[in-house]
Amino acid sequence: MREKEIGILEQYDIDVKNIRKVRDAVLCETEKGLFLMKEMRFSEKRLAMLEHLGNHLRKQGCEHIDWILKTKEGENFCVAEDGTKYFLKHWFVGKECDIQKEREVLDAVYNLTQIHGALRKSMDVSVAAGENLLQEYTRHNREMKKVRTFMRERVGKGDFELTFLKHFDKMFSYADWALEKLQKSNYEKLFEASCKEQVLIHGDYNYHNILMTYGGIATTNFEHTQENIQVTDLYYFLRKVMEKHHWDVKLGDKILNNYGKILPFQPGELNYIAICLAYPEKFWKAANSYYRSRKVWIPAKSFEKLEMVIQQTEEKKRFLETIFSFHL
Repeated sequence: MREKEIGILEQYDIDVKNIRKVRDAVLCETEKGLFLMKEMRFSEKRLAMLEHLGNHLRKQGCEHIDWILKTKEGENFCVAEDGTKYFLKHWFVGKECDIQKEREVLDAVYNLTQIHGALRKSMDVSVAAGENLLQEYTRHNREMKKVRTFMRERVGKGDFELTFLKHFDKMFSYADWALEKLQKSNYEKLFEASCKEQVLIHGDYNYHNILMTYGGIATTNFEHTQENIQVTDLYYFLRKVMEKHHWDVKLGDKILNNYGKILPFQPGELNYIAICLAYPEKFWKAANSYYRSRKVWIPAKSFEKLEMVIQQTEEKKRFLETIFSFHL
């Protein structure tokens, strides 16, 4: 155990038996179970909100969530000798949700309904609202045009630039279409109502944050919690699963039906999910990553991701037509 980690863990009332590095954190085995030590990269106010959120969810019956452990001094975080802030949270023995297995996918959908039900209950604590999607899509569209202009002017274009430019008009037409659909929908009413009623979402509900344990499903990493339309979580999870299943209509239909049986969709919510799916989010992401890096050499993986996005577009179009009667 390194001296820095010893200094941090000594500030907690736990007997650490072993530690090991994991993704952006340190996993600690103690006599009180597993804890995850992470650097605090957000405000003290937000950490206090996460503590309040964890307590709230546990009171609502969601026991398998990662709650904040207080220090010996009763604080939510501690400070290392170099001034860096860290916090510990309860962790679990389990594996990430395998989205190749239908049973685990549908179990994760059921788990989401339980989390959403609990998050509809008032917490009496301030949580920031998510970004208005109309503003986000408008910005994304502007950024994609900017990247196209940059690529057109670039001398010595590589495979990434040539492929991006070749398919830009078609992909951007989907982005423009989705933005127009969103403007004509009741999205803003749904969004304003969610914020007014202080309805919360997980904000990053994907297989990395869903752990299958012997005691049930554990939901972790609520750092992106915000006020928003709750089916935003469902859209994000559905998109992640469909991308791995080549937009399988039957599985997608099951995901939506299983969620809707427990938490019936409000008017406009399915339309909202369809618009979000129609927007070429991964194409924008590829463009944004490229522009921010400004690299002379583009990694092969980036080009492969771009090709995959383009290849799956036709599959996604069929999915949207079959499930939502959306014709791009």
